[in-house]
Amino acid sequence: MRKTLISISLCLALGHTSCNSKKEIKEEETNFLVTSPLKTDTTITREYVCQIQAVSHIELRALERGYLQNIFVDEGQFVKKGQLMFQIMPLLYQAELQKAQAEADFVEIEYKNTKSLADTKVVSQNELAMAKAKLDKANAEVSLAQVHLGFTQVKAPFDGIMDKFQVRLGSLVDEGALLSTLSDNSEMWVYFNVPESEYLNYKANTTEENLLKVNLLMANNQLFEYPGVVKAIEADFNNETGNIAFRATFPNPKKLLRHGETGNIEMTLPLKNAIIIPQKATYEVLEKKYVFVVDKNNVVHSREITIASEMPDLYIIKNGLKENERILLEGIRKVKENDKIEYEYESPKTVLPKLKVYVE
Repeated sequence: MRKTLISISLCLALGHTSCNSKKEIKEEETNFLVTSPLKTDTTITREYVCQIQAVSHIELRALERGYLQNIFVDEGQFVKKGQLMFQIMPLLYQAELQKAQAEADFVEIEYKNTKSLADTKVVSQNELAMAKAKLDKANAEVSLAQVHLGFTQVKAPFDGIMDKFQVRLGSLVDEGALLSTLSDNSEMWVYFNVPESEYLNYKANTTEENLLKVNLLMANNQLFEYPGVVKAIEADFNNETGNIAFRATFPNPKKLLRHGETGNIEMTLPLKNAIIIPQKATYEVLEKKYVFVVDKNNVVHSREITIASEMPDLYIIKNGLKENERILLEGIRKVKENDKIEYEYESPKTVLPKLKVYVE
């Protein structure tokens, strides 16, 4: 009798376990969430590697040959327009100026004597004209000597920051020798390359009155506090890369940016009628993206999709899906091709906000 009761108890326990297992399997089978792609206008942010350059960045070169007598500035110093920076020994050019001035003074005396004689008809007007020409030539020689003497002083052509010195005090410099460079960092030009498709999108959505604003992500992964504006585009595409160079202008009032820096430009572009799905609705096979599409009979079919752009937690679809189709959102790993499922449907306008991504 006792053995019979034990057997009945075991049967009941096994039956109860079997029922629970079937119930759990049934629950697993219905644990699917389905949604649809969202068709909407949105914006995407692209990043481009960039080169930062000063609006004016010039070489300072010696205009005359001689010994470098004085350096009045220091490397990295901010200088004002017209400030004296370098002095090449001027003695030779001072002597040339004195010589030219003495010659001019002598010729001027000759001219005045000739003019007095011409006024009393002692000499002809032709002789007076010749004397005047000699005086003009002598004065021109004085002006030329003054220019040469002025070339011994190298002054700042604009406000800017000095770069490294290429010569040292006392060096013998030749005409045209590089002394240093000077950068005007009040504004910076930032160059970056854009693919043809994104260039076309840019041209379709901007005008001369509504220029595109961009942000600069510096090398320390911090955003530069002042936005820039795209003001220029090069004339030609690069045939090898298919890109075209954009130039954005950034204000630099604190002189934080320097010529030669690098970073990344963040450019936000509008996108019309974008088809958007959550990234977690996709899976990858051999570097290709797929989703499970649910047909009208609740049967799932895998389908390859092409990604146009990627956003945090979202994909913008180029090809493979339409707005009114249903895709499997949760339970992707539990199904295979041609499985029939039971599911719950949740609209994309409910699903996407849970992903914490802003979509206009």
